[in-house]
Amino acid sequence: MRSTLFAAAVAALAPVALAKPEQIRGVSSPIFHYYLQAYPQNKTIPVMGAEASSEYFNIANGAIQSANSSAYLVVGSDSTSYKTLTLSPTAGTAPGWALEGDTIITGQTSAWGRQLNFLVCKMPSGDYYQVYLQTGSDVPSGKTCSNYQSLHLPCLC
Repeated sequence: MRSTLFAAAVAALAPVALAKPEQIRGVSSPIFHYYLQAYPQNKTIPVMGAEASSEYFNIANGAIQSANSSAYLVVGSDSTSYKTLTLSPTAGTAPGWALEGDTIITGQTSAWGRQLNFLVCKMPSGDYYQVYLQTGSDVPSGKTCSNYQSLHLPCLC
């Protein structure tokens, strides 16, 4: 009993570890095992691409921020149900990013309410897919897209 209390007291005094930056990945085709990163030809466009070029992100206080570039993942104000995401030097009015288990969502109190669906569209060059927040079922015309994708942190097993 005494050793259990001592161990609990020592644990309470230990410094709290900060969460480390994590990769954000796709889990279904066509972005299965693709990872969130800046598009090489335009660093403001978030895309899903190969793990070798993936970025790491911090998720805190309603924001998603790249640990590689310090850019924030920001949601546009498009009139369509798919909302353009950009990587911006400022957080702007953070959309209220949150986690539900290992799933990236917009929180219930965000401008869009709880959303966990994303739209991805093939980029014209390279093996990349542009990422949009999906709040309905619209898709851009003339593009090859996959609707209702979800984005996740690595397994929290």
